[in-house]
Amino acid sequence: MVTTATPAETRVLLENISWQTFKTMLVEMGSERANRISYHQGNIEIMTPQKPHENANRLIEVFVGVLCEEFSLEVDRVGSLTLTRDDLEYGAEPDSGYYIQNELLVRGKENIDLAFDPPPDLVLEVEYSRPKIDKLKLYAAMGISEFWRYNGTSLRIYILTNGQYSETQISPTFAPIQITEIPRFIAESKKIGQMSATRAFRNWVKLALND
Repeated sequence: MVTTATPAETRVLLENISWQTFKTMLVEMGSERANRISYHQGNIEIMTPQKPHENANRLIEVFVGVLCEEFSLEVDRVGSLTLTRDDLEYGAEPDSGYYIQNELLVRGKENIDLAFDPPPDLVLEVEYSRPKIDKLKLYAAMGISEFWRYNGTSLRIYILTNGQYSETQISPTFAPIQITEIPRFIAESKKIGQMSATRAFRNWVKLALND
């Protein structure tokens, strides 16, 4: 018997698509769906997550919540909120988005309009497979100050400086915590369970903050 590994996600690229067609697709597909759509320079990426992808995404979201608690930071978790910029004709649905520094500016808002509201302060993309469009350029153009990418084994952190991302080892939001250690706790969760891994992560953060 041959066992085939289940992919963590699937990605489909549609080319030469107009911005208006993309906006129409968003309306017709609705919000009650599993896949996430991004638009950049005429290309649409449709990503459909599977269990490994969503497990990692949700667990990192829990860890971000722990970090905000331990740092006494308010956070507005906006998940895969559809982010569109009509002036740029760019659109994205990250795996997870967070308002932290600008949480107060969007607190209680039912709808986010990037023509008037700030973009999320932090977005996460889980990328077990290679993205079909350049997310670095897309999120930089949207002005998202911090971008995390998790590929199943490592977590890379990018900060926006003068309109471009540069990679860093320390998140400016959660310094001095070594955020790049998060994959270790994700791996551990597969052995001891997610709640136990979360408790271990919280203890690790507390120890780091008390050093």
